Amino acid sequence: MSAPSIHILSYTHNELKDLFLEHGLKRYRALQVLDWIYNKKVFDYSLMTNISKEDIEILQANFSLELPAIEKKLVSVDGTVKYLFRYSDNATVESVLMDYDYGTSICISSQSGCKMGCVFCASSQVPFSRDLWGYEMTAQILKAAQDSNKTISRAVVMGIGEPFDNYDNLVNFLNVINMKEGFNMGGRRITVSTCGIVPKIYEFADLCLQVNLSVSLHEVTDDRRSAIMPINKKYNISSLIKACEYYFEKTNRRVSFEYALIPGSNDSLEHARHLSILLKNVMCYVNVIPVNPVENIKTVQNSKNLSPFCAILKAHGVPVTIRRELGRDIEAACGQLRRQHDI
Repeated sequence: MSAPSIHILSYTHNELKDLFLEHGLKRYRALQVLDWIYNKKVFDYSLMTNISKEDIEILQANFSLELPAIEKKLVSVDGTVKYLFRYSDNATVESVLMDYDYGTSICISSQSGCKMGCVFCASSQVPFSRDLWGYEMTAQILKAAQDSNKTISRAVVMGIGEPFDNYDNLVNFLNVINMKEGFNMGGRRITVSTCGIVPKIYEFADLCLQVNLSVSLHEVTDDRRSAIMPINKKYNISSLIKACEYYFEKTNRRVSFEYALIPGSNDSLEHARHLSILLKNVMCYVNVIPVNPVENIKTVQNSKNLSPFCAILKAHGVPVTIRRELGRDIEAACGQLRRQHDI
């Protein structure tokens, strides 16, 4: 991935003030420009009416403000919107905009394609293209906000790609959307999902960003998890649990363990009991996900054991929630994103 020209979405307010000064702009211009971008959703410097003509020319010559194009857009019966975004080099990703009682949330992608090979996930069916720059992740939120005319108050990095496989760009993105002069999105309104790259969990914990960490678990033994999630061959369940315990120690944030309930595979009551033992002393909660259908992957929806499975976890003192699935009819739900050009 070759280095791009300076993109303004790569920088926090303080970074931008220094950068503007280097290019002959007054430091106060940074706040004005950020206000146009994040609050007014204006992405053309020439339309920023409180910026002088001379300064606009400097901005246009030195600071890219390009956003991805909306290649495709689908709207679910429940109001969920799935976007297929195309960047200038033709790399594509999918993002999902979801409305909840507490506000509007977006699920963004961190890579174009995914290397992890999880067998139940649609993203594993498309070849890895490249990492996304931090500004390209931010741009997904801005483009969706512009198109929907909605205020997006929460973000989950749970789309295409493994965020911790693109760690530096992920952290840049988090710092930018967290700044008060931009989205002002607090860490507790942001969730990062990982399949379990253990060293990066420790590194991320040491940043103490207060971001919610979501870990894709999906199985209770190493043999079975390795069969569906190749990452487990490198970082087993025991090492993953220890890393999650460290994350709680550093951030005081409970880790969410994602568990896609696959009928006939990992949904037995014995699985539930084993999971309860595994997580008994871990400060966490389990997010049970009724498995979603994925083309070319054989799955059966709606395990009959959903309720008793959750009941066993609760009886053993493990907090559990059931994922409310949005956008299933447009393949926008958990595990269904994959850069479909024919959506």
